[in-house]
Parts: sequence; structure tokens; C-alpha cells
Amino acid sequence: MARARKNTGPAKDNAATVGYEAELWRMADALRGSMDAAEYKHVVLGLIFLKYISDAFEEQHARLEAERAQGADPEDPDEYRAHNIFWVPPEARWAHLKAQARQPTIGQLVDDAMAGIERDNPALKGVLPKDYARPALDKTRLGQLIDLISNIKVGDEAARARDVLGRVYEYFLSQFASAEGKKGGEFYTPRCVVKLLVEMLEPYRGRVYDPCCGSSGMFVQSVEFIRAHATGNGNGGKAPKGTKPDISIYGQESNYTTWRLAKMNLAIRGIEGQIAHGDTFHNDRFPDLKADFILANPPFNVSDWGGERLREDKRWKYGVPPVGNANFAWVQHIIHHLAPAGVAGFVLANGSMSSNQSGEGEIRKAIIEADLVDCMVALPGQLFYSTQIPACLWFLARDRKDGKFRDRRGQVLFIDARKLGRMVDRTHRELTDEDIKKIADTYHAWRGEKDAGEYKDVLGFCKSARLEEIRKHGHVLTPGRYVGAEAQEDDGEPFEETMKRLVAQLREQQAEAAKLDAAIAANLKELGYGR
Repeated sequence: MARARKNTGPAKDNAATVGYEAELWRMADALRGSMDAAEYKHVVLGLIFLKYISDAFEEQHARLEAERAQGADPEDPDEYRAHNIFWVPPEARWAHLKAQARQPTIGQLVDDAMAGIERDNPALKGVLPKDYARPALDKTRLGQLIDLISNIKVGDEAARARDVLGRVYEYFLSQFASAEGKKGGEFYTPRCVVKLLVEMLEPYRGRVYDPCCGSSGMFVQSVEFIRAHATGNGNGGKAPKGTKPDISIYGQESNYTTWRLAKMNLAIRGIEGQIAHGDTFHNDRFPDLKADFILANPPFNVSDWGGERLREDKRWKYGVPPVGNANFAWVQHIIHHLAPAGVAGFVLANGSMSSNQSGEGEIRKAIIEADLVDCMVALPGQLFYSTQIPACLWFLARDRKDGKFRDRRGQVLFIDARKLGRMVDRTHRELTDEDIKKIADTYHAWRGEKDAGEYKDVLGFCKSARLEEIRKHGHVLTPGRYVGAEAQEDDGEPFEETMKRLVAQLREQQAEAAKLDAAIAANLKELGYGR
């Protein structure tokens, strides 16, 4: 799950890449040799993180050096911690490692650096990789990798403002996911999707939970959302002036490498949270948690989730999820952990909206009839780095008559956002800040938020449907079924003239097709295949 960042300006700042990730990956991957991608991931991401810490440290160190005459001490750890910058002991500073990069002892030096940082920064205890000295790791390649990473700035102020670390991590994770043959959605969510979820749910205060938190992107964006809105930089500034982040963070991640990444991700931003490692289905680390906000991007269509061992689980209130697909196990786990007035927004594969296989249709029907579904959003394709599976967003609310907004019982908002977004390269699309605002504003107006304006159905984009209509569609939740076709503009051409023009065009095309057929037949005859 990729880290998101706060809105720092126009849509161009929201780009999925910063320009050199692909080149950096190509060079880093060339140094991998025969090492397995899963193993190499530790090596590369650990070094990039170390470089991040060192960049931020060195920048502050230079400032303090310049202020020595005023009594500043560049070797006082408190001068760094006061600014949420990690203290880096001398043996862990990047310049020291770079100078020794070609020495055969470089593996041990990197391990010592990681151990020193963990020793002096308790928030990172047990998080950093410390296995660089192992004989199987080619020390020449390790030195070359350090030289390569030395050329990028990831932790100075300018790089932090552009979230260079987040973007490099996001790209590398997607490449590792591909190299390891993982299914999509296992490591991160693109920042534009995270931002959309957060803008729609508005987690100003309360308990925020992500049962498959990846690299903690949902939490980072939730905190950045509060800061952005409190300073008036968000999409409307609805938070009370001077609001400080007042959220408690709870997350769980089953992949150990990704769990460590999540811990690093929160640590570098000074965000505190309870992030547990373990299998959410079989070892729920927060069994009694009732969250005010749940944001998640569960891995799509997981078939080996161990469902056969959980047939009697208390979480399956709306039906036992099929052993071969975890989608509705995730949905019911989320519902189970929602507080009485809690709301949830999460990503799922499009099949979840319409599948009737293995009892999924009955589970979806039960959830709809329990009046838990608030809004469904169909997303455009090509948003995710590591999967082409089309995805959608589900929004659930426990109490839809709540006094905070209008009474929405018996209604569901459908938004078809498949035509939104822009291509950022040949294969990847992203939602712009304007797209995010359009979708979030529609939802806020529909649920009756103060100052959100009046909601209206828009043909081809959004529709507020009643439960009776959803029943007629067999409890299928695909927005395209409800929003209708977008109205076409009338070009003013009379029907008779349009038909004459189209018939003439058809005749021309038929004549051209006949010519081509004749030419092909002649060529085949020349080759001895004609009749």
C-alpha cells in the first residue's frame, strides 16, 4: 500500500512517478544477479530508508553547524528529535558508508549502521533489516548499490515535500510484487485512491483502523488530510481552524517485510500508531476494537486465506464466505469492527458487486438488506501498478439515520467514475485532484453535509437509488446499472439528414471494403491460393 501525501498543489504534483524511478529500478535490478526478488527487497528498501534518514539528518546537521556561534550543537541528539528528525550516530551516516562502499567489510558496516539507528531511536527497534553481512550477499554488488543510491536525494526538505521516498518505495514495491508473482493490491494503494477514500470519509477524529495496512498509506493520508484541511490547503477546509490530528491508529499486516515498511513509514513522519504483525483472519490482533473509521485495500480475490478453518467464525454474520475467495470475509471483518456510528471505505475487485458464486450473492444481499451500504464507486481502469483487475470502492455506514447527516436509510448512492482520471504514462492512470473533489463533493452533498450544496442525480455519473430498485436488479451493486447513459449533446442536425449522411458513409465504406477484398483475392491468386 503506497504512502499518500497531502495535497501540495495542482494535479501535476500528484503524478504517479517523479521521473527516475524506472531508471533507478533498472539499475538496481541489474545488481540483483541471481538473488531472489523477495530477499533483494529487504536489501534495497533498507538502504533507501537509511539514505532517507541520513539526508534529513545531514540537512539539519548543516543548519546547526552554521549556528554554532549561537550555541547550537550539531552532535546533540535532542536538536534533531525536537524537529522529528532521527538522530543518526556517526557509524550510520551515509557519507561514512559511501566512503567504505568498495571495502569487503561493507556488509558488516551496514548492519552496524542499522543497529546503531535502532539503538538510538526506539521507534525503529526491531524494524530495520540487519542481514547485510551474510556471505550469500555479493559485497561488490552491495557497494555498487550504495553508490547508486548515493546519487538520489530522498530525505532533504525538497524531497520530503515531493514525497520522493514514497514514490520510489511505491514504484519499487510494484516491481517487486511483479517479480515475486504476487496478486495485485498486496503492498500498497495508489495515492490518488487513498486520497479519495480519505476525502470521502473525512477522518478528523476517532479510531482509524486498517486490517491489511500495507505500508500505512491510509494512516499517513488521514493525518495529512487533517493537517491540510486545518490549514485551509485541502478541498474545502472543513476542519475547525487549528485542528490537530486527533486520531488513534490501529493497523495489522500479515507480510513481515511490508509490516516493517509500515513501521518505518509512520516513524519517519512522527506518527504514533499500533501496527501489529499477523494474519488478520486467523490472528486478529485487535479483537475488541470498534473503529470510527475503517479504510482498507484488501488483496483481491485471495483463494488461499484458510477459510476452511473458520467456518464457524462469529464475524460471518451475513453468511459464511466461500473458501475460494476472501472478498466477503474482508467485508464482514470490516463490518464486525465498525463502531455503532462507524463508517468504512475500502477497495475491492469489481466482481464483489455482482458475483453470485459460492453464496457471495446471498451475503451481499444480506448486507444490503441490513441497510449497511451507503455508496458504491466504480473506478477507472489502470489505476493500480500491479494488477489489471478492475476495482471499485465500497462505503458502509452502521447508522445511516445519524444526526450528523440526513437520514439515508433505504438509499444507496451510485457513482460511476470510470471515465475520470488521466494517463500519466502508457499503462497507468490516476485520478486528479479535481476528479477526487468531484466524487467526494457528490457524496458529501448526497449524505447531507453542511455547506456541501444540493445533491442532484447526473445521468451517466451518479444516481441515488432506493432499496426497491436494487432488489429489482437482484442486489447487484454495479453503478453502471443505475446511473444510466450520459446524455449526448444535440448537434442540431435533423434526423432525416443524419440518416442520409450515415447511409452515404456506409455505402462508401462498403465500396472500399469490396475493393480491398478484390485486391486480397488477386494477391492470393498470384501466390497460387486463388480459385
